[in-house]
Amino acid sequence: MLDLKFVRENPEVVKQNIRNKFQDEKLPLVDEVIELDAQRRATQQEADDLRSNRKKISKQIGALMAQGKKEEAEEAKKKVTANAETVERLSTEEKEVEEKIRTIMMTIPNIIDPSVPIGKDDSENVEVQKYGEPVVPDFEIPYHTDIMERFDGIDLASAGKVAGNGFYYLMGDIARIHSAVISYARDFMINRGFTYCIPPFMIRSNVVTGVMSFAEMDAMMYKIEGEDLYLIGTSEHSMIGKFIDTITPEEELPKTLTSYSPCFRKEKGAHGIEERGVYRIHQFEKQEMIVVCKPEDSPMWFDKLWQNTVDLFRSLDIPVRTLECCSGDLADLKVKSIDVEAWSPRQKKYFEVGSCSNLGDAQARRLKIRVNGEDGKKYLAHTLNNTVVAPPRMLIAFLENNLNADGSVNIPEALQPYMGGMKKIEKKTRA
Repeated sequence: MLDLKFVRENPEVVKQNIRNKFQDEKLPLVDEVIELDAQRRATQQEADDLRSNRKKISKQIGALMAQGKKEEAEEAKKKVTANAETVERLSTEEKEVEEKIRTIMMTIPNIIDPSVPIGKDDSENVEVQKYGEPVVPDFEIPYHTDIMERFDGIDLASAGKVAGNGFYYLMGDIARIHSAVISYARDFMINRGFTYCIPPFMIRSNVVTGVMSFAEMDAMMYKIEGEDLYLIGTSEHSMIGKFIDTITPEEELPKTLTSYSPCFRKEKGAHGIEERGVYRIHQFEKQEMIVVCKPEDSPMWFDKLWQNTVDLFRSLDIPVRTLECCSGDLADLKVKSIDVEAWSPRQKKYFEVGSCSNLGDAQARRLKIRVNGEDGKKYLAHTLNNTVVAPPRMLIAFLENNLNADGSVNIPEALQPYMGGMKKIEKKTRA
């Protein structure tokens, strides 16, 4: 969310940013919110003047009564009553206008970083760099659920009966790999200096609206019926929420946390074959990382965060690439974002396995996450987040890139301690 003063003083900058995000339908909101702000300030000034006048009249009443001028005192009392009624009406109007302003300000997108490429959607994202050699083996790579079924590792049919489409049972060695990857990712981030955290898996509506846009909220979040609670779509939300309405001494920054959680998402819309199986599902587990830091440090932390994901995937023998998200693909709160994509030898292309975002002070402004500077002045922190790893989607890349011609799957050296020393898993043989 932008600073209203910034919008008031830089309306054309805000409008051009909206155009750069191809959201022209939001252009009228800029003039509307500036007009509402002027109205609010005028109403506030009128109310303040009336309050000041009321104090003067109230003092006069005492003097008039002391002088025996009861009729004049009674007239003055009537003025005070009328004054109070007007102030109450103006206060109500002011609150209504303030709510309209807040709604609009939460809809106007954040100012994107100048380095962000201009484009309408994810088809115009820009490749930055490849890591590892993308290999297509000389044997056929089956669809990921077919690989899992060879190990008796997945049961979609039973999950469909129990919970519906978009859920799964992972079994045996496949389930073990899933848990091993999560545990490895946890230790990987701890070893990079991040504090491990298991956060709440539900958050209140004020946290939801503090960390994401209305559009994202509607598309993603499951609401608990009858409660002011939502199931988290990513632990980033509850992790950032940890700092709501706090003032952190500058010397305690940065706050670097890595978290485990289950995640729940609606995942609206129809999807093609490549987004079936366990690619796009309603429930999954995830290791996340977040940073709360000084504004001048957020670009540095942004580069560190996505590099962590690249390094983790490469340690598991999975080729990846980084992709700069274009303006039209950025969520409204984001300043800059890079996706990490893993190589799929079956599809002969890359697919998204993580996303790193710098949100500037947008979340901090909504949630009142402030810093007490060394000079005693308070300012808004910057927040960042990034996916460490999110199986089972990550399992797709893992299985495809570590599959052997005989159907076995190699266990990379880094993961072997989490698999009881196993170097590979073998497909199940039928009697």
